[in-house]
Amino acid sequence: MMKRTLVLAMCSSFALAACQTQDPYTGEQKTSKATYGAGIGALAGALGGALIGGGTGSDRRNRALIAGGVGALAGGGIGYYMDQQEAELTKQLRSTGVSVTRVGDSIILNMPGNVTFATNSSDINSKFYQVLNSVAVVLKKYDKTLIDVTGHTDSTGGADLNQRLSQSRAESVASYLIGQGTDSRRFLISGMGPRQPIASNNTADGRAQNRRVEIKLTPLTNS
Repeated sequence: MMKRTLVLAMCSSFALAACQTQDPYTGEQKTSKATYGAGIGALAGALGGALIGGGTGSDRRNRALIAGGVGALAGGGIGYYMDQQEAELTKQLRSTGVSVTRVGDSIILNMPGNVTFATNSSDINSKFYQVLNSVAVVLKKYDKTLIDVTGHTDSTGGADLNQRLSQSRAESVASYLIGQGTDSRRFLISGMGPRQPIASNNTADGRAQNRRVEIKLTPLTNS
């Protein structure tokens, strides 16, 4: 039930897109007609060459990559490129606890907080390094995708603490991937605190789902 709730919530606000999710433990693919709202929002600060900011920051990231010689994707090649990347991520992340969700031409990696971090900490669990290493291998191979890393918390605790924790966790994940050789210019990093729950904060299971880091991968295009 918890996994089903997570999938439905992730697919709730991305209009008229086919949302396909790989079960993080069995590898089973599930498809539904639904929608997913990324809602990255306003960001602040910087991490290496990464951007923390929405809107114009995202545009600036695109221009910097294209000007730096990273070729943009176009036409029918976009879907194929993302298909191949999704397949490799699905293979690498099976049985890790990280789900892979396809939404149109985007891919969402959901990293539950209880898998990635200790309670109230932004230090990555050492057991999770190998998982992030596998993600980095794929991200480096498919270098024509943009990487949005967003931290989320449940609603318990103070708003300021949750905001800082979600930001720090997103930065920790992004920093680790950059340290493995992923181009920092591809990143947008944000912390959303409790503002984008995917489940009810009234239950322990719901709060556990809300404590997460999401990585959204989208194709680099000229538009």
